[in-house]
Amino acid sequence: MANITTQQLAELLVGIARTQQAIVDASESLKAGFKSSHLAPALDNAARIRVTTRPLTLQELPARVLMQCLGRAGPNVEQIARDLEALLSGRPPAAAAPAAPAAPAAPAADTPSLDIV
Repeated sequence: MANITTQQLAELLVGIARTQQAIVDASESLKAGFKSSHLAPALDNAARIRVTTRPLTLQELPARVLMQCLGRAGPNVEQIARDLEALLSGRPPAAAAPAAPAAPAAPAADTPSLDIV
């Protein structure tokens, strides 16, 4: 078997998440409100977004990639590859933390948000 790089694995995760996104979009077209009322809470739970005291684990990464695919900006393959590298290398969570700021930055406080809440 060929050795897979973290970049290739990140791209594979994004491809799987985009396939899942297609299923979600199909469900949304059949039943309006599916994403916000049914999928979002379940996906937040699977990704453990609200648990900020623990580092990211491999079990949560696929759900987070799907969440990125469902968002406006889309997935950041380079950040996913960095997260995978940190998780697969067995580095302690503190060593994996510096990779997080490389993700797309949130809009500045003086820039109005276009998100509809």
